[in-house]
Amino acid sequence: MKVDDGHARAPSRTDATRESRPPRALTSISVSRCNFDPFSHLTAPNVALYRQIMRAFVDAKQQFAVHLRPEDVCDAIAASQPDIALTAVAEALRPLVQWGNLRDDPDTSRVTTVEDFHRPRFLYQLTQEGEAVERALTAYDEHLGRRGSLQAVALADIAAQLRALDELARQPDPDPARVSLLLRDLVGRFSDLADNAQAFMGSLQRTIDLYDADVETFRAYKDRLVEYLERFIKDLVTVGAEIAGLLDALDRADVSRLLAIAAARDAEDAAPGAMARDDADDPRGAAYEAGLAASEARWQGLRRWFVADAGHPSQAKLLRTRARSAIPQLLAVVASLNEQRTGRSDRSADFRTLARWFAQAPDEASMHRLWRVSFGVGSARHLMIDADTLTARDEQPVASSTPWSAAPPLEISPRLRRTGSYERRGRPNRIVDRAEHRRQLEQHATRQAAETASARARLATGSPIRLGQLDNLDSTAFGLFLTLLGDALGARRPGQREVVTTTTDGTMRVRLLTLDDAARIAIRTSSGILHGRDHLIEIVDLAGTVGLQPARSVLAA
Repeated sequence: MKVDDGHARAPSRTDATRESRPPRALTSISVSRCNFDPFSHLTAPNVALYRQIMRAFVDAKQQFAVHLRPEDVCDAIAASQPDIALTAVAEALRPLVQWGNLRDDPDTSRVTTVEDFHRPRFLYQLTQEGEAVERALTAYDEHLGRRGSLQAVALADIAAQLRALDELARQPDPDPARVSLLLRDLVGRFSDLADNAQAFMGSLQRTIDLYDADVETFRAYKDRLVEYLERFIKDLVTVGAEIAGLLDALDRADVSRLLAIAAARDAEDAAPGAMARDDADDPRGAAYEAGLAASEARWQGLRRWFVADAGHPSQAKLLRTRARSAIPQLLAVVASLNEQRTGRSDRSADFRTLARWFAQAPDEASMHRLWRVSFGVGSARHLMIDADTLTARDEQPVASSTPWSAAPPLEISPRLRRTGSYERRGRPNRIVDRAEHRRQLEQHATRQAAETASARARLATGSPIRLGQLDNLDSTAFGLFLTLLGDALGARRPGQREVVTTTTDGTMRVRLLTLDDAARIAIRTSSGILHGRDHLIEIVDLAGTVGLQPARSVLAA
């Protein structure tokens, strides 16, 4: 026991722990020796009260309050639990101290007598372990409840940062501070874009699968969502292609030099003992190697997100595909709601209505009668009987409420008794003559084949021409032209001027070349006017070509 200014103070368990514990700055923490006791309150029976108490301590620390008494904690959680007792809060604080979430210090500020000294009074403070647990739980709750978004603005920010990096890569001695800040901002913006896009697509699929609302509300939601998806897809196609080109340009400009400059700048602040013990003599070198490896890995991840490799499509293309597939799913949900609204059979609604009828039945006899009517548990008149039995029933009717044991027997056909089937007598059904229908289908197929052949002949250029020369296209030729142009643009990689591709059926080949002095053109069709930049195009009809010669390059032409 110590004597201090006339007041006796017994050493507490917390003081003994602090004396035997080494300083935190010199403690090497290993994952295998981590203590997970601060998470124990999540599986305790009184978990709701424990979470509210820990939330009160986190809020108090945000307001720069260090210590809390049990009375303060009780007042803090009184809004959610107005009938909470002070004794219950005091009892809940003890296990939190034992698990390491809180630290208790003797409260001697209000001790006036010896009896007050021997009565246990404590001030409670949030420990470092307890604060880490609350931060982890907060991040967990925020991550699960995050709706996500498709950040089209983030694409423009990434493109602007890549253009700035491209300018620095061309300089012989770039500023390390600016390089480090640009790379840090680029990684942060890209991480937000990828995480939000993943969260949004996951929540969108759950919304489509579980949406249960009226038709008008879902239609309004569908219209806004389709517009939102179309705007993002448009930005992802245009800005994504620019980002892919900037990534290729940075790779050609040796972006690894910028990554090394940023890693060297960050390694200047490496503290002794921060890395493994083998590298304790050279902490900066170890930090530089680790930082450079992490930067290169992040850069490759960014590149794979926008640039496709051989046999592996880019993540941006996969995201664009998923966003496009969400639109037909939305339309399918609207169609399903419309079917339910038009009065088509809905088994769940029928069973709910039937259950309401049973609940409104006045007596048990009415319930039995409703059961027989609903499920066909009635008389056996649905069986096939002969003419004599029908005549007898007409002369002497039998009520439907007559029990089977009291009803006269039924005369069933011997064939039905023996084989389980009954052959109906009489004339067979007339055979429907479908010759006229087949003739109409044949005429439609012939006309469609002729229109397709005419469109192929109209578009087959045979030699490279400009897009502006394709004019006055009918609807069939224009649809085929859009298909060929879409195949060519989809096969072109960033930075590629000439592309050669073949349709999926292998009947047509198209070459497309980007012109340096391309002007804007207008192609008139029966469906409207198509505007765009002029290209050099060559379309070959392979189905009508015999003995194809080796393809000539458009550039040579």
